Amino acid sequence: MNIQQLEYFVNLAQTEHMTKSATLLNTSQPSLSYSIHELEKELGVPLFEKKGRNIRLTKYGRLYYSYVQDALNQLHLGNDYLKNAIDPFKGKVDFGFIYTMGSLTAPKLTKEFSQHYPQVTFHFSQNNSRELLEELNRGDIDIALVSSIDGYPDLSFEAFTEEELVVIVPKQHSLAQQKNIKLEEIIQEKLVYYNQNSGLRHYLDQLFADFGLTVDPVVEVEEDHTILGFVAQNYGIAVIPNIPSISAYPVKKLQIASRFQPRRIFLATRRKGFISPTVAAFRDFCLKKAASSKSSKQAENP
Repeated sequence: MNIQQLEYFVNLAQTEHMTKSATLLNTSQPSLSYSIHELEKELGVPLFEKKGRNIRLTKYGRLYYSYVQDALNQLHLGNDYLKNAIDPFKGKVDFGFIYTMGSLTAPKLTKEFSQHYPQVTFHFSQNNSRELLEELNRGDIDIALVSSIDGYPDLSFEAFTEEELVVIVPKQHSLAQQKNIKLEEIIQEKLVYYNQNSGLRHYLDQLFADFGLTVDPVVEVEEDHTILGFVAQNYGIAVIPNIPSISAYPVKKLQIASRFQPRRIFLATRRKGFISPTVAAFRDFCLKKAASSKSSKQAENP
């Protein structure tokens, strides 16, 4: 059986008139009759019986009709859902981002995008870079803001922005009187540090190694606000991205005097497979915003 046969069956069950049904279906009466005959042949039961000049459902037909009607309704709902899901003005975006992008960048992007596409819906996933890239690889999310990690050849990474790093110290710490600090000075203090689950861990390990410095943390955690909490409780000092929520904790922020390569954030998508027009529109929007922001910074610092 096929969808056309089932649609013919439902229409004929509703009209109980072969000629009328053929007209509504825009087909010939012989074609409709043949289609129903083949369906009955496959099912092994009569679905209709004659009643004067008309026809009516048999008891088997009535039973079958309830199932077919429900199935076709669900199928049509599924078709409509998929059409809406890929409609750039009505679709859905599964958007992942690392923790540091959650306080400002991700909300700002989705808010501004929604002003142009008010009917688009978002589902958010917040995690470390590696977990987000695994979700992206599996197809659980459509697009993600992450740090670049090796080992994902099927993913595309496009430069999005750079994160400024700062040092945070407890307000009562002796270093709180300073405005900036060198990496060599940082390593001499007790360090609250990112653990191996964080995308920042590899970057910071490499950064200190480039300066010939070895890290020996007193506390290792995954997420920025947890680091802020430990520093606020005087466990040590830490190097973290310059996120807005630093000001909510009793810590002092110091600039890093040493010169080093900034931490780069990328917009990641899958290289192969289907990307809906909705996701493509959001990706292009994000990249245009990134390019505009870069041009503004270059104009400010020629």
